[in-house]
Amino acid sequence: MPRKNEPTERTCIVSRETLPVEALIRFVLGPDGTVVPDLKRKLPGRGVWVEASRKAVETATRKRLFGRGFGEEAKAGTDLPDQVDRLLMDAALGTLGLARKAGLIVLGFAKVEAAIRSDAVIGLIRAGEAGEDGTNKMTAALRRRFGDENAIPVVRFFSGAQLDLALGRSNVVHAAVLAGRAGEIFLERYHALERWRGGTAIPAADNERTRGGDAPQD
Repeated sequence: MPRKNEPTERTCIVSRETLPVEALIRFVLGPDGTVVPDLKRKLPGRGVWVEASRKAVETATRKRLFGRGFGEEAKAGTDLPDQVDRLLMDAALGTLGLARKAGLIVLGFAKVEAAIRSDAVIGLIRAGEAGEDGTNKMTAALRRRFGDENAIPVVRFFSGAQLDLALGRSNVVHAAVLAGRAGEIFLERYHALERWRGGTAIPAADNERTRGGDAPQD
């Protein structure tokens, strides 16, 4: 959230539209003139703002709009969008770990399926390598509970290896997010990543390991 007395809207240097700060990413200049993402909007110095989408940051980099925005030379490498992507991903995975510590993440295929039936589930997590059989069963469970498989968010952006690391478990394929502030924060971070990527999940070829089916979760 914006700090007290700070503007709640800023102008994107790409579109020139005035948008809420939550829909933008702030950038500052490092000591060497390198453009640095400031996702938490706390770094000192003058900031420029870009709509929080990969396409907008790519455009700002390609057209050298950062220098115009800062009014001085600004070094924005072609890897800047990838830097932002990693930061957004790390933010989401970090809050996922906190949600688990708060007891708001259910792991294990059978436990997740049971949670859909009875608990205050606000989201599902599915590893990118999840098998078709397990995915179909989870979809059926959502339809039985809510009447619509899209009634709650289904997180599909993370590989099994990333989920294992974030949750401190092995062979994580399916998980459920329960109601509670830590779970809500994770979904907020996930939606920010989703908007940044334009709703495109990680291609299967980019995942760190391949699973032909849903292996038992430890």
